[in-house]
Amino acid sequence: MEEKIVYLPEDLEGFDYEKDLGRPGEFPFTRGIHKTMYQGRLWTMRQFAGFGSAEDTNKRFKYLLEHGETGLSTAFHLPTLMGYDSDNPLAVGEIGKCGVAIDSLKDMEILFKGIPLDKVTTSMTINATAPIALAMYVAVAKKQGVDMTQIGGTVQNDILKEYICQNTFIFPIEPSLRLITDTIEYCAKYLPKWNTISISGYHIREAGSTAVQEAAFTLADGMVYVKKAIERGLDVDDFSPRLSFFFNVHNDFFEEIAKLRAARRIWAKIMREKFEAKNPRSRMMRCHAQTAGCTLTSQQPENNVVRVALQALAAALGGVQSLHTNSLDEALALPGKRAVTIALRTQQIIAHESGITNIVDALGGSYFLEFLTKKIEKEVNEYFGKIEALGGMVRAIERGFPQEEIAKAASQYQKEIEEKKRIVVGVNDFIGSAPPIPKLKINPKIREKQLKRLQEVKAKRDNEKVQKNLNALQEAAKGKENLMPLILEAVESYATIGEISDVFRQVFGEYK
Repeated sequence: MEEKIVYLPEDLEGFDYEKDLGRPGEFPFTRGIHKTMYQGRLWTMRQFAGFGSAEDTNKRFKYLLEHGETGLSTAFHLPTLMGYDSDNPLAVGEIGKCGVAIDSLKDMEILFKGIPLDKVTTSMTINATAPIALAMYVAVAKKQGVDMTQIGGTVQNDILKEYICQNTFIFPIEPSLRLITDTIEYCAKYLPKWNTISISGYHIREAGSTAVQEAAFTLADGMVYVKKAIERGLDVDDFSPRLSFFFNVHNDFFEEIAKLRAARRIWAKIMREKFEAKNPRSRMMRCHAQTAGCTLTSQQPENNVVRVALQALAAALGGVQSLHTNSLDEALALPGKRAVTIALRTQQIIAHESGITNIVDALGGSYFLEFLTKKIEKEVNEYFGKIEALGGMVRAIERGFPQEEIAKAASQYQKEIEEKKRIVVGVNDFIGSAPPIPKLKINPKIREKQLKRLQEVKAKRDNEKVQKNLNALQEAAKGKENLMPLILEAVESYATIGEISDVFRQVFGEYK
């Protein structure tokens, strides 16, 4: 909570317009990375989608595109994220439940059937197995006859935040960082329009962090990835323009706007001063945002429409390049069609009816907003000092520093709710009943359908070729060469996510 209720010019002591703000589209990009922002191009409207089989999600993709979505965003089920095929005993009970089931290239072909991959951009939320998912996407595009230089989208590929909070990691940190660097190097050479990594604060915030912690740990992770790519021998300006970020947009309206502005400014300075990037695009922090799932309530779920609208408005005023709006029913189940349409319409109303897209950084110069932006920048830099004192971000993660900081913040947030120092409408105040809402149900027959397809793929493919490709990948993993071309060969022979992941498990081991 802020201590003051009104802010005055003296609260901006030392404030320098050119140094701290500048014009939109110019360093340090506090006011936005493009000169005309949404007057030139609206943010990409995405809805995170993935459930059941590839056919089910393909239908949802087409439904969203028909209703005005401008970019796809893919959710994979837990076995795919963890490198297990649907026939693995550990996959029982999880198939298609919290994302789409993808085992082999055949599933990915069905997932994007009838969707031209040179006409849409696709975001894929996947980390430990991200290089395999990317290889499958490239293989589908090639089958469609799409020029690789025209493939656009993003793979999340941010493994450090998995060790911090989300825990869908497989391999130890260093080999995981190698795989990420492989994708960065490969895409810089062959997929110039592909965002190689989406450095993600979203899940850090969902785990209970503060806005400052979200920005600090996310940007600290970003520095690790840049350093690794430079150590590989890449020029910073050859790959950093295709780095992207992914932030959560929580309930505190002004804090979220200030966080996005501060993060852009901090990243621009890091790239110019620490990594000596010369290309202005290398200094731009391009970001996707998603409204905060952790703020949604199962009590009075219609209230979530209002929460999402305010969060989406903050994201737009904060200058994001891409946005996902959560659905009103997500505290209860995966979003149904009606709920997801309302979530998409929320973005469209903000874009076309609110008038905010007519002005760039409309709140820029506000005494309070500039004070808050500078305050967040200062506190983020203080966290950088603590991380550096621990030996850098990888060492800090190994010692549990960000994990402990997030746990403390989450505990404090919950305590404030329980003591009613923080009101959550419908939960700890203004409590009342609400009519039930329809919920999406996953077809219980999805498992047998998926297992049958997997069996057919393994029966029809050239298994001798698959084994040859897996053996080549295993030998290469023991060395230092880029693994992406070999992963692509394995994928194109219909080797599965689980088979490729098992190769890496044998070579790299597993993180405990």
